[in-house]
Amino acid sequence: MSDWMPPALPSGVPLYKAIADAIAADITSGALPPGTRLPTHRALAEAMGIDLTTVTRAYTEARIRGLVEAATGRGTYVAGAASPQRTKVELDLSMNLPPQPASANLALRLGRAMAGLTRRSDLSSLLNYQPSGGGDGDRRAGATWLSPRIPDLDAGRVLVTGGAQACLTALLAVLCDWGGHILSDPFSYPGFRMAAQLRGLYVTPVQNDAMGMVPEALASVVRDAGGPVAVYLIPTAQNPTGTTMPLERRHALVKVAREHNLILIEDDAYGMLADPALPPLAALAPERVWHIASLSKCLTPGLRVAYLVMPPGADVPAVRLHLRGTAQMAPPLSVAVATGWIEDGTAQEILAAIRQEAEERQAIARRELPLGSLSAHPQGHHGWITLPPFWTDRAFAEAARKMGAAVIPGAAFAMAPEPPARFVRVGLGAAPDQQALTVALRRLAALMRNGPVAEEEVV
Repeated sequence: MSDWMPPALPSGVPLYKAIADAIAADITSGALPPGTRLPTHRALAEAMGIDLTTVTRAYTEARIRGLVEAATGRGTYVAGAASPQRTKVELDLSMNLPPQPASANLALRLGRAMAGLTRRSDLSSLLNYQPSGGGDGDRRAGATWLSPRIPDLDAGRVLVTGGAQACLTALLAVLCDWGGHILSDPFSYPGFRMAAQLRGLYVTPVQNDAMGMVPEALASVVRDAGGPVAVYLIPTAQNPTGTTMPLERRHALVKVAREHNLILIEDDAYGMLADPALPPLAALAPERVWHIASLSKCLTPGLRVAYLVMPPGADVPAVRLHLRGTAQMAPPLSVAVATGWIEDGTAQEILAAIRQEAEERQAIARRELPLGSLSAHPQGHHGWITLPPFWTDRAFAEAARKMGAAVIPGAAFAMAPEPPARFVRVGLGAAPDQQALTVALRRLAALMRNGPVAEEEVV
């Protein structure tokens, strides 16, 4: 990743330290996995428009922390996960995963599904290449899965993709001109920012309030942009803030989109978890909404299956071409499992079990964390924590890691520089059980109450 750039740099922090902090945040979030090559000192200095010595000092700081390793003639790389300078984490709450309750019977159900595939007469076809966008039967299954939320959905508008990230990357290539504008929430899914960077897009954040994106602010930004643009939104259980747009806000945003001829990209990763559920934007404005519905958060990320709902009349061959160029095809065996589970009702049973477990874990988080600090959807898998004023997001995340509970600094989700540095995201589904989650949240709550420990007190 020689084109890595710090996603956001807070004010009031020395620039070299802010860059090192950004490296740490992206390592924690997974945006910079072990072994990733960072830009050369000179390349990063030129890209950021800063002095070469500042980048050198930042990389030195990162190396002292054990975040990166430098090899003469090879460059600077993210240190391996087993780097001795890094504290081992007992419970990684940085990942936004669905829980796996015993009632879901995932191992048993997956074993039966895979055994069933081996007995199918068309097994040989499942072991070969499939059409980009999925076959007719799998597209019908996707329409069946989504039809309770998008009524009268024609399977011809549905494509099967190899996960939401691959779908989003291909979709931005279809919808957005190279170097164009795209709008989003101020804090949003880091994978979206990565996909936008690959397309050379300039991401502009739009003001939010407690109900999500503000329609008047959206209209104002669009007028300043000087032409039609695309908007990326997560209307339900927004990642990372947990905000869910009420119905009136959804209608208001659709009204602005129609007035200004906007393209809406709806990431509905968490929509199936909500009960009762609000209608997605794709049901309110099907003519301009591209709807991405992943199975990762409501069933399991291991399937790597997501469905793309296109507006009526969309250029399906063009979309298929970009999907093929991004990921060739969705994994056929996983798609076959997903289709079978949808057709026989297993998917709904797993979803109900995961939704119930998520609701119970959210209740634990509300009980254990300081009152008023948590923003989350009642059936979501993550929470957005507002920290006390004596904590910054990165300092808190580092202290939490040392206490055995990894969380993600809020800056990792910022779509623009100088974000408020007092938020962290905590994943509630990654803990193996509710008891382990309770222990981890109590540690975080103690950190929030007690504040940072002075360095001279650490022994």
